[in-house]
Amino acid sequence: MASLKIKNICCIGAGYVGGPTMAVFAQHCPNVKVTVADINESRIKLWNDSDTSNLPIYEPGLDKLISNCRNKNLFFTNNIQESIANADMIFLSVNTPTKSKGVGAGKASDLRWVEASARQVAKFAQGHTIVIEKSTLPVRTAKTIQRILTNSQEINLKKPKKSFSVLSNPEFLSEGTAIKDLQEPDRVLIGGEDQIAINSLVDLYTNWVPCEKIICTNLWSSELSKLTANAFLAQRISSINAISALCEATEADITQVSKAIGLDKRIGNEFLSPGPGFGGSCFQKDILNLVYLCEYYNLDEVARYWEEVININNWQKDRIAKLIVNSLFDTVSGKKLAILGFSFKANTNDTRNSASIDICRDLLEEGAILSIYDPKVDIHQIKKDLEIKSETKDMGNCLFANSIESATQDAHAVIILTEWKQFKDIAWEETIKKMKKPAWIFDTRSLIDVKKAKGVGFDIWQVGNQTKNN
Repeated sequence: MASLKIKNICCIGAGYVGGPTMAVFAQHCPNVKVTVADINESRIKLWNDSDTSNLPIYEPGLDKLISNCRNKNLFFTNNIQESIANADMIFLSVNTPTKSKGVGAGKASDLRWVEASARQVAKFAQGHTIVIEKSTLPVRTAKTIQRILTNSQEINLKKPKKSFSVLSNPEFLSEGTAIKDLQEPDRVLIGGEDQIAINSLVDLYTNWVPCEKIICTNLWSSELSKLTANAFLAQRISSINAISALCEATEADITQVSKAIGLDKRIGNEFLSPGPGFGGSCFQKDILNLVYLCEYYNLDEVARYWEEVININNWQKDRIAKLIVNSLFDTVSGKKLAILGFSFKANTNDTRNSASIDICRDLLEEGAILSIYDPKVDIHQIKKDLEIKSETKDMGNCLFANSIESATQDAHAVIILTEWKQFKDIAWEETIKKMKKPAWIFDTRSLIDVKKAKGVGFDIWQVGNQTKNN
């Protein structure tokens, strides 16, 4: 089937999607030059750092990919104009946050960076260019991009006429396993109307993805599939968290309930682990976008249905914070609480919409002194998320710990908020000796060996399980 030979790829956006995705493309397409361009100079500097432990994002396996491909056929640059001009294919992988003001504020996606990128492409591209949506976008954004590309060109009779094809190629990555998800995807989804452009992207993917896993649809189906996938996954998390509260109120065990329903092949066992609430860059944003779209098309009942997924998620975080306060004699004022985990999930340093942020804020409002430890999130990000202005490690009622041991020293309670592997086998017998009594563990991830921890004297609350708490 007819296709174009792609020699140069440009990705606009060097974030959590752009960086890892282009690293995998570079690995499997060694004859293609892959350039990741971003206006953020400090971010690009970190991507080019010879010490790959300093990469701007943490993702297992990413450092090795970067080491193998960087400055061979993978490049990171701030020169967006040149990168666009040289590209046969351009991926738009920029941030699309929820709007904070204006029409659709609080629900609709803010597309300013998408529009700005499209206008740059229209200005600097040469000849025919395939432009691909990689960011999560509202349905019909591709048409908007196409209009910008075709109507924003500078007319210059001395230069060859530009032309564009727009495709949708949404990412389905789970942070913490993003490289594996890219190397061995469940499916690759490509939406578009230009068959030659579609074939050109398919040709790249078939270097490592079996043809049967590549699905081609129209643009609208591709864009909506991404929003729907995230909405369904978030719905499962809110559902199991709602049932975890019911388990705590009865004598059911959420781990047993999850296992029982997960063995039903119609349901499956993924995303059935209770926790403090979902986070990350996509779930909440995409559901809110879906709610906005439903309201726009007067599907109010559908909008309310999906909005409740968000409401349950917020309720879960709120109830955990209140439960901690109630368990510690109805006050945490002046009490040191060890917070273990600040990223929204393990194996990533991403804190966007992390449940830890809201729970920490609630506890700080109650007067608690928080000692926060996360193996991959640095102090600057924690201070930014909690809106702390201090320039030192002593952040008022917040302390930045560099180990589990320092976080738990003289603490009244240990609160596990992220499922980092190292939190699973803490030496509880040694830990309790240096804590205030009675010493508590609040395990929001069902991570620890409850019997072992109780055996050395801890009081324990574990999400979704009343039996073990008594």
